[in-house]
Amino acid sequence: MATGIDAPEQEPRAAAEVDLGQALGALLRRYLEGARGAVEALPGGPRGFQVLSTAAEGACGNQATIALRLGLDRTVMTHLVDDLESAGMVSRVPDPNDRRARQVILTAKGSRTLRSSSERIRGVERDVLGGLSDDEAELFRSLLARVTADEPTDHSACSAPVSDC
Repeated sequence: MATGIDAPEQEPRAAAEVDLGQALGALLRRYLEGARGAVEALPGGPRGFQVLSTAAEGACGNQATIALRLGLDRTVMTHLVDDLESAGMVSRVPDPNDRRARQVILTAKGSRTLRSSSERIRGVERDVLGGLSDDEAELFRSLLARVTADEPTDHSACSAPVSDC
């Protein structure tokens, strides 16, 4: 209800008062909402984008390892790769280090799609971090990378040496 009286501007809470889980959840929801719109035409939406992105890195690109890295159930991963393959964005090739596994390789169309999708995702990221200066956004990314760097990784599905994963 508008009263005609300007409400006092709220001061940001001190960092120690911020509920980390609640803040991360709010940030993730904002990001996912924007990402869904940015890559809605891509098979699998944001998950499909993550699969393309991870496959483009090249290291340990078999389906099982990508699923582990992204926290996806293997059956979900299979359906995602099926859809991306049907759309001509990836192909599956035998893993030279493990004949039971299949590597996920970007096609030319997949590379083009990843480039254009990445531009739209960067726009979403700019919007989500819009309350920060460029330097603060870079610091945030740097701190986030540090915090997640020692996340335990299960390399059991990776046939390459652990240092390559």
